[in-house]
Amino acid sequence: MSVFTSKILGRAVAATATFLIGCTSVAVAQENYPSSPIRLVVPFAPGGSTDLVGRLIAEYLSKNLGQSVVVENKGGAGGALGAEHIARSKPDGYTLGMATVSTHGSNPAIYSNLKYDARKDFTPISNVMGVPSVFAVHPNIPAKTMPEFIALAKAEPGKYTFASPGVASLGHANIENFMMQADINLLHVPYRGAGPALNDALAGQVDAITDNLSSTLPHLLEGRLRPLAVLGAERSPMLPDVPTYIELGFPAMGTGGWFGVVAPAGTPKAVVDRVNAALHEAAQDPTFRERAEKLGGTIMVNTPEEFAEQIDAAIERYTRVAKAANIQPN
Repeated sequence: MSVFTSKILGRAVAATATFLIGCTSVAVAQENYPSSPIRLVVPFAPGGSTDLVGRLIAEYLSKNLGQSVVVENKGGAGGALGAEHIARSKPDGYTLGMATVSTHGSNPAIYSNLKYDARKDFTPISNVMGVPSVFAVHPNIPAKTMPEFIALAKAEPGKYTFASPGVASLGHANIENFMMQADINLLHVPYRGAGPALNDALAGQVDAITDNLSSTLPHLLEGRLRPLAVLGAERSPMLPDVPTYIELGFPAMGTGGWFGVVAPAGTPKAVVDRVNAALHEAAQDPTFRERAEKLGGTIMVNTPEEFAEQIDAAIERYTRVAKAANIQPN
């Protein structure tokens, strides 16, 4: 064997050894996961429903994974900025993110200029809970039930108003979907956020609103707003007398919002499985379930594959709505 050939073989052996050592290091790192604090990115501002759910999830992930899980809020652009940040993070399991029907449903369906792909740029880990929204009217509106409200709206098209957090928001898309299903015409009044929209609905400046149950529930219980329908898979135990859209004959409305956990695309399967197991463990904890219910949530943990199907279904539903209603972002 020539000296040249020996050198080539030596380099090949060294490269192979380096590669194998690298693979072993990755495998060991995955087996020891997590060995340092984890970030859970919430793509909305502190204090909102996604933030509240995210902090609950972070607390129990920390408990079940044996490592600190720190919530990091990155709000803006209806969740798009935070979702992009999650997608661009290193796929090592130390950056996880909250996914919602907005970030992984209505936004991808409505906005063509998103800097992330809701399907390709993430690894779904698990849905965690469903949080229904509620359609409510001001008490000045004479309708006591949804059929009565539909009758009023049909009798005077365009007279009754509804508030949303903004043009092309999830609330806007949901009501556009409902108007198409019920064959009614309501006047859209967009606001800069859910807070101002809710304030004007409470003041009677607008006739109706759809909002997360967790945000609206205190006002419903106090009689400041009248609930007519719940967007959820089943009736909320908080509002047992209020029917779902499905019960009212509008199955195309879907089953409401959800909050899940995702990771950047390419996150190792061993890591995904570890976090998924920790979320399922949390879901079995009676205190976790109790606290989730107080947020208006229903536990909905599932597999990564099932969560991916939920994301696909949400994108497809809101794509149909955006096209049919010609929803155009500002």
